[in-house]
Amino acid sequence: MRRGGAVALGADGQVTLGDAVVKHGASKVRTLAGGRILGGFAGSAADGLALFDLLETKVGEVGGSFVRACVELAKDWRQDRRYRRLEAMMIVADAERTFLLSGNGDVIEPEDGIAAVGSGGNYALAAARALLAHTDHSARRIVEASLGIAADICIYTNHRHTILELPGKAT
Repeated sequence: MRRGGAVALGADGQVTLGDAVVKHGASKVRTLAGGRILGGFAGSAADGLALFDLLETKVGEVGGSFVRACVELAKDWRQDRRYRRLEAMMIVADAERTFLLSGNGDVIEPEDGIAAVGSGGNYALAAARALLAHTDHSARRIVEASLGIAADICIYTNHRHTILELPGKAT
């Protein structure tokens, strides 16, 4: 979620195996590249964590370029036999851009600055779009409210939220 130059990225903490909840307080978001990038994932926890590591490696390999690192990660994820079976999706953001990354080679930049993945993602996305259009809430507040709405609707989403932020640039 982007608003007023600030970026907020959040996730619930629920991990399920089939129809059973096995963990309530997982951390599905983290900072990368020395706090310059926010990342979040949905899907297999091991695969999501592996993708975080791969993105950090790519950022280093391409001299710090966030966009280029995302494109290179998506290419490797789709083409490299070692990564092709990773079962996760990612949202990553820096101060300027937000991308949804997938194993199909997708590097999608949302037009409205809002992206969501996971079981409750569409509920959170709809809520965030409505809140962006009809309130003056901060990016963080919109993420908080959207995650709460998703948790109220989706049985695979809970109310234990982690929200990370990149502050807006001083004007």
